[in-house]
Amino acid sequence: MENKHIYQLDIKWKKDRIGEMNSPDLDDKITVATPPEFPGGVPGIWSPEHLYTASVLSCFMTTFLAIAEYSKIDFLEFDCKAEGILEKIEGKFIMSEIHLKPFVKFAEGVSIEKGSKILEKAEKACLISNSIKTKVSLNLSEVTIATVFGG
Repeated sequence: MENKHIYQLDIKWKKDRIGEMNSPDLDDKITVATPPEFPGGVPGIWSPEHLYTASVLSCFMTTFLAIAEYSKIDFLEFDCKAEGILEKIEGKFIMSEIHLKPFVKFAEGVSIEKGSKILEKAEKACLISNSIKTKVSLNLSEVTIATVFGG
């Protein structure tokens, strides 16, 4: 596996506080919007806060799957709920916490201690959880701005 990977996304504003996100690498598009807790927010549509929490949740699951496979630990079910906490701290809204609540039914012969250890390893190894304070940069040299002149 290479040491660097790039994941490309595009978003197009549709109307109001709603956009559509896609990737040239994927078939499905995702409608995203401002969450209803904010002015102009739209209920029932994925928000950045949902996607942020989902990134941690899905990374935790895929990391668990890899560690369980590598450790030759058999399980019959995996289900995990996540709760992302958005709060205002020092005048800025931040996703301050994400609580993961896994339910795993391990195969016969796997002790609770061994199963718990695999879950803890997955949480510690999750690359998204380890990247949450990611640097975000805006490259203005690649920005395209179009102006419509009346006339």
